[in-house]
Amino acid sequence: MDDERLPKRVRDAPGAAELAAGLAERAEPLWTGGDSTAVRVPLAPGLEAALKSAHSAGRILRGLEGAERQLATEQRGLEQVDRSTGVDRGGRISRLIVLADDGSERFYRSVHFLLRQHAPRLLALRLDLGEEGLGELLFGPGQVARLLLVQHKDAVSALLMALAEQFER
Repeated sequence: MDDERLPKRVRDAPGAAELAAGLAERAEPLWTGGDSTAVRVPLAPGLEAALKSAHSAGRILRGLEGAERQLATEQRGLEQVDRSTGVDRGGRISRLIVLADDGSERFYRSVHFLLRQHAPRLLALRLDLGEEGLGELLFGPGQVARLLLVQHKDAVSALLMALAEQFER
């Protein structure tokens, strides 16, 4: 991954090149034989804190269908701005998809289409955590979450910076 895809705040921070290299090194196919990738990461304390902070700030949307609707709405708005301004907004990551590790191949194929539709602004992270663990982490006991959409540049940057610290270790 090129560090130019990172959000400006992250790209300008120390360790951006190492973060980009770490993301590229940890990218794996979403399913056996698939061509879309997700960055596999363990849930370290810094990443957990960043996820909880994003959730408490209202920056996380749970579920594939909600993520599809939200990203489609944003895409229409971005296309309208592009047409009216004539300015190319570039190819930076502005949204993250956080995935549980125990989804079905069918689920990951749906994520693949979402990643293709919204490339290059969307990056997928696949936690070493199942849907029950991910759901409980943010939504409480007995809750499940297979997919989280991290929706705001500050939350996206905070998660990526937490990964940068995690990769340094």
